[in-house]
Amino acid sequence: MGSCCSSHQHYNEAYSDENAQTAEIERRIEQETKAEQHIQKLLLLGAGESGKSTIFKQIKLLFQTGFDEAERKSYISVIHANVYQAIKILYDASMEMSQNEAGSARFLVSSENKKIGDKLSEIGGRLDYPSLTKELADEVETLWKDAAIQETFLHSNELQVPDCTSYFMENLQRLADINYVPTKEDILHARVRTTGVVEIQFSPVGENKKSGEVYRLFDVAGQRNERRKWIHLFDGVSAVIFCVSLSEYDQTLHEDENRNRMIETKELFDWVLKQPCFEKTSFMLFLNKFDIFEKKVVNVPLNVCDWFKDYEPVSTGKQEIEHAYEYVKKKFEELYFQSTAPDHMDRVFKIYRTTALDPKLVKKTFKLVDESLRRRHLFEAGLL
Repeated sequence: MGSCCSSHQHYNEAYSDENAQTAEIERRIEQETKAEQHIQKLLLLGAGESGKSTIFKQIKLLFQTGFDEAERKSYISVIHANVYQAIKILYDASMEMSQNEAGSARFLVSSENKKIGDKLSEIGGRLDYPSLTKELADEVETLWKDAAIQETFLHSNELQVPDCTSYFMENLQRLADINYVPTKEDILHARVRTTGVVEIQFSPVGENKKSGEVYRLFDVAGQRNERRKWIHLFDGVSAVIFCVSLSEYDQTLHEDENRNRMIETKELFDWVLKQPCFEKTSFMLFLNKFDIFEKKVVNVPLNVCDWFKDYEPVSTGKQEIEHAYEYVKKKFEELYFQSTAPDHMDRVFKIYRTTALDPKLVKKTFKLVDESLRRRHLFEAGLL
C-alpha cells in the first residue's frame, strides 16, 4: 500500500514537472511571437549588380557590430579572386579587340607583357585561385599599367568589368601583404554574387526597441535564375527596398549580353509593383551608384539607353548631372504610378539618391526610411 502511494506521488510530481516545462515552453513561444510582431520585415530587391549586397554589408557595419577578424579574413580569398577575374576580363578583351576593332593597335598588349597576360588569364579561368603573392601582385600591376589594358578599361561598359576593379588595382601591394586583413572599405568593394537569401536584424536608431523600429532585412539574389527564390518571402513584408544602379544605362547583363541592364531593371520593378501581395506594401526606391553615374553621364549621354531615348542634355558639368538624375528619377516615378492600381495609391512611395559605398549617406537614408515607415504605422493606427 505504501509503495503504491509512493508511486502515485512520484507520478504526480513528474506530471507536475512536465506541466511546468510545457507552460514554460508556451510562455517562451508567446513571448517570441509578441517580439516578432514588433519586428518589421524589409525585402531588399533589385537586378544583379544593383548594389544590394553592398547596402546589406553597410547595414551590418553601421547598425550591428560589423565584421570580426575571422569574418574579415574570410574575404581575403574573395578579394584576390576579384583581382584575378578583373585582370582576366581586361586582358582577354584586349586580345579580342586588338584583332577585331578599328584602330586595333591601341588594344595590343606589349610583347613583354603578353606572357604575363597569358599566365594571369589562365589563373583567372581556374575554379580555385592562388593567394595573391607579392610576385603575382607585381605582375598584375605591370599588366594593369599597360597602355592597351588602360585603353580596354575605357570600354568597360561593353564588358563585364566589376565596379571594384580600379579600387583593388590601386591597392595591389597592400592586398598581397603576408599579414593582410581586409578593411571595411575592402569588404564593401568585394564582389560576391548573392545566391539564395541572407538576412540581418537591426534598428537604425539603436538596439533599444523603444527608441525606434526593429527591422529584419532580407537580401535576395538579383540574377534571373535566382528570382524564383523570392516568392516565399513576399508575404508579411512592411516595405520593399528596390535598388537601381543609376550607372547601368549603357551596360548589358551578365546572363544576356544583348540585354540592357536598365531595361531589365525597369521591367523587374514593374513586375514587383504588380504583385498582389504588395498591394499595401511601402516601396523605397534606392537610385544607387550615384558616384559612378555622375562621372559617367557627362561623357556618355543617357539616350544611349532605349528607355531614355527622348532625353536631351541641357548643359555640362554639375548642372547636367542633376538634370540627368532628375530625368531618371521622373522615369521611375512615372513607371510607379503607371503600374500601381488606383485603389493602391495610398501606399508609401519614396525615392532616395544613394551611394552604397558611402556610410554617412546610407546611415542617413535608412533613418529617413525608418521615419517614413514609423509615420505610416502611426497613421494606420489612427494616431496621425
